[in-house]
Amino acid sequence: MFVVLAVLVLSYASSLRIYLDTERQNAENQQAIQRSQARIDDLNNQLQRWDDPDYVRAQARERLGWVVPGETGYRVIGPDGQPVGTRIESQPRDPKKPPEATWWQKMWGSVGAADQPAPPPVPPSAKPPITDGTRTPTPSRTPTPKKTTR
Repeated sequence: MFVVLAVLVLSYASSLRIYLDTERQNAENQQAIQRSQARIDDLNNQLQRWDDPDYVRAQARERLGWVVPGETGYRVIGPDGQPVGTRIESQPRDPKKPPEATWWQKMWGSVGAADQPAPPPVPPSAKPPITDGTRTPTPSRTPTPKKTTR
């Protein structure tokens, strides 16, 4: 009877372990769904704000420094020569380093490069022999052994 009871406990224990793992996974999935839903709600709120013309004007003033016609715009410059209170985060450019090309300059450069194909490869027989520093040239290929006939 003890053996039967032990077999029943083992079978129920494995089933209980599977059940508890499934419940844990369900709880993790529910939390992930709640986080995703909160993110979706936040993005929808941001999207609705962009439908308001006042919000768009405020963002244009803050991010781009735009002003309404008839207004005078001012920008406060700090002691380091950079504007104060701007959201644009840029690294100061090194005056010794040339500015990096913009995307359209890179694209136009690729168009120019396409008009100038690469020269054809030089065949191996036209290459000069490799020398080892002496006046006697070293062959560029190892000689092939001669076949003997029997």
